[in-house]
Amino acid sequence: MALSRAFPIYKEVISFTLNSGIAVSVLPLIKLKEEKDMNGSCILNDFRFKLAQAIALENAKNKMPEPLAISPWMAMSLLQKAIRRGHIQWALAAAVTLLDVSPDRLWRRLCVTAYEDIGIADLDLVAYVSVSLKGKTVRKELGGEWSVANHLIQRMCAAPKCRAADDLMIVAERASQLDQQRFDMTFMPIAELMKIAAGAETIESRAIALWYAIGTDRCPSDRMRLRKGDPATAFDMLAYKGYPDTVVETAREAFRKSNEMMPVLLPLLVREWQSSECKIIPDELPQETMIGRVPCWVFDMHVREGNRAMTLLLKRGGRFAKWHDKHVGSSRGVRVIGSLLFRIESGLVDRRINWEIGNRVRAQADYCFPGLNPDLAAEGRTILLEDLPQLNEARADVIL
Repeated sequence: MALSRAFPIYKEVISFTLNSGIAVSVLPLIKLKEEKDMNGSCILNDFRFKLAQAIALENAKNKMPEPLAISPWMAMSLLQKAIRRGHIQWALAAAVTLLDVSPDRLWRRLCVTAYEDIGIADLDLVAYVSVSLKGKTVRKELGGEWSVANHLIQRMCAAPKCRAADDLMIVAERASQLDQQRFDMTFMPIAELMKIAAGAETIESRAIALWYAIGTDRCPSDRMRLRKGDPATAFDMLAYKGYPDTVVETAREAFRKSNEMMPVLLPLLVREWQSSECKIIPDELPQETMIGRVPCWVFDMHVREGNRAMTLLLKRGGRFAKWHDKHVGSSRGVRVIGSLLFRIESGLVDRRINWEIGNRVRAQADYCFPGLNPDLAAEGRTILLEDLPQLNEARADVIL
C-alpha cells in the first residue's frame, strides 16, 4: 500500500497484481515511471533534431502560394484529401490558407492526417508531425511555420498511405459483432484492460480495451459507455509491455495535443505490421471534376457546402435518393450518405499499403453503418458511386 501511495497512477495496477496474480512486476513499473519523462523527452528531442536537419538541408524552397478564398473548414478538407491523393500544390495552398486565418487548425489537421492516413506506412514522418505540435516556439527553432509545414506536407503527399488506424477505430466503435465485448469491458479495471490490450486477443478486442483504458471521457463515442480512464498508465503499460518506445512516446505526444484516439491505436498496429508482408496498391479513384475553385472531393459531410449538396441530391429523387428514402429515411439527415461517400470517394488514397491486418479492418469498416446490414451498405455504396455525377451537379449548384 505504501508503494501505491508513493506512485498513485500505479495504484490500480499494483493492487490488481496482488489480488489477481497477474504477472506484472511492480519495481520495473516504478522505474519506468521515474525514467518515462526523461526517455520520452529524449525521443521527442531526437526527432525534432532530425526534422530540423532535414528542413535545413532542403535545397529548393517552394514559393509560398497565395491563400485561397475559401472557409477554414473547406481548407481543412482540401488539405487532408489532397495529401491522401498526393496533390502537393492543392495541399500547400490549403496550408497557406489555414496559416493565414487559423494556424491552430492547420497543425491539428496535420496531426489527424498523419495518424489517420499515413500511420505505419512512414513512422518517422508521423513522428516528425507529432513533434512539430509542441508550439510556435519549437516550430520557429525548426525553421518557421511555413518551412515546417511545407516540408511535412510535401513528404506526406509523397508518402505511401495506411488508413488502418481509422478503420480499426471505426470497427472497435461500431462493429455489431463486438457489441458484447464493448459491454463486458466497460467497467473492467484498467490493469485488466491493459492485459487484454497488450495480450494475444484479436486486434479489434485489444483496440476496445485500450480505448476504455484511455477513457471514453477523453475520447468520447456514441457507441461506447462513458467511463474514466488513465492515459498516462495506458501509455506507460504499452512501453512496459515492449511496444516500440519511439512509437509509444510520439503517439503520447500526439494524443496530448489532440485528444484523438488514432495515435493511441498506432502502437497496436505497429506490432502486427512488424511481422507482416505488404505491397503498395493505388486505390481506384472516381473521376475528378472542379467545383468552383476546388476539386469535387472537398465537399464532404464535414463541410457546410457538402452537407447542402447531399441534401439537394436526396431532394432531387434520383436512384440513390429513392434507395435512401426506402432504407434510411429523412430522420438521419446526411449522416448515412456522408459515411457512404467517405468509403467511395473522400477516404481514398493514391498509394495504399496492402497488408493483412489493414485489409481485414478495412473490409469490416466498409460495412459499419448503424442501421444498415452489410448487404444494404454494399448496395448503397454501389448506387451512390453511380450517382456521383448527379452529386457533383448538386455540389456545383449549391455554390452558385
